[in-house]
Amino acid sequence: MVTNNKRAAAVKIWISSVVVITALLGSSTLFAGPKIQSWKSANGARVLFVAAPELPMVDIRVVFDAGSARDGDKPGLAQLTSSLLSQGAVEWNANQLAERMEGVGASFSTGSARDMAWATVRSLTEPKALDTALETLSAVIAKPRFEAVDFNRVREMMQVGLRQSEQNPGAVVSKAFFAAVFAGHPYASDPNGTQESLAAMVRDDLVRMHKTYYVARNAVVAIVGAVDRQQAEKIATQLTAGLAEGQPAPVLPEVPVLAKGVMKQINFPSSQSHIRLGQPGISRGDPDYFVLYVGNHILGGGGLVSLLTDEVREKRGLSYSVYSYFNPMRQAGPFIMGVQTKNVQAQEALAVMRKTLQDFIDKGPTQEQLTASKQNITGGFPLRIASNKDIVGYLAMLGFYGLPLDYLDTFVGKIESVTAKQIKDAFQRRLHPDRFITVVVGNSEAAPGD
Repeated sequence: MVTNNKRAAAVKIWISSVVVITALLGSSTLFAGPKIQSWKSANGARVLFVAAPELPMVDIRVVFDAGSARDGDKPGLAQLTSSLLSQGAVEWNANQLAERMEGVGASFSTGSARDMAWATVRSLTEPKALDTALETLSAVIAKPRFEAVDFNRVREMMQVGLRQSEQNPGAVVSKAFFAAVFAGHPYASDPNGTQESLAAMVRDDLVRMHKTYYVARNAVVAIVGAVDRQQAEKIATQLTAGLAEGQPAPVLPEVPVLAKGVMKQINFPSSQSHIRLGQPGISRGDPDYFVLYVGNHILGGGGLVSLLTDEVREKRGLSYSVYSYFNPMRQAGPFIMGVQTKNVQAQEALAVMRKTLQDFIDKGPTQEQLTASKQNITGGFPLRIASNKDIVGYLAMLGFYGLPLDYLDTFVGKIESVTAKQIKDAFQRRLHPDRFITVVVGNSEAAPGD
């Protein structure tokens, strides 16, 4: 505990120093991210590594291009496959896997999203603990059992989750929004699947999914911890040795441009309306990313200091929370504006959001808004990479999306270089409110004029 306290204090001092010096001198060259090393394993997995010797621990994240965009005509397959990884591997069942990790003070998890699936582990670097953790994780990703009893149990849990989500207006609006914005594209389907698709699935579907996508050349291994390069290479080799070499997943199709705006009202027995509006946005690595990121921070990504919050919450009291964000993905992810408000105020809130966005597109930010946004973003950035867990997440993202290794080093400088003119130009080129998809989930009978 003493060691952890000292480590926490050191991190706070380092963060404070970076923030204060950067704010006082305004120099983007003062910030340097962690030194990232990269190589490929013998069978083709990409590896990214950062040495962090302060604590005798290591964080590892193995990412596969095996998210729900690879479901094909079986929505929910990627999530079901990922969920079953931790339910049994080689000779160990779920309880035995958990006991192996707990017995050496390690932890692991699996998960998936639209673009990717992943498995993570955190372990002490003490040899017995690390060997056990690596052996377990290697078995989980390379040799899952997919036992029938586990398959049926997890599938039933997902089906129960789907039924529960039908009673959640937030889940309903999100599902409808993605289905409309990405109609005809793999991003359109819900990662959780449907009752029909899950009911039709069989064990062989998972086996084929795993055989196709859980392969070395479709994998990224991120390692952060108290190990040196030689040890990191050994870790990566051990983790990927059981994987077939395979092939990278095929390139996803481009997201179609929306031809026209669509307004969709879904009646729901609630006192609140959940609203989403937006369009396809940008992909990872897009040249406009930093400009749009700073611009959106001013518009709706900066919390209580954003324009949307000022107009919707502070001036009119229409909602406690309103927001906007770009969610870059392998292909163009969504630009989303969202709010939750009383049914009787839904149309007013929606009108204010649209006008605020259009005004921002037409005029761009003021210099005062831009300066405040930059200071907020760059001042908080050190906190986002203050722990090994944070850094390993960034490494996995950089490797998966093929971003440059100096991304963390140059982040502050690229934020500081954004101009108001660039923001206005990018928002005018990239956002088209007349073609937005708008979804409102709530009791429309309570809305004025209905």
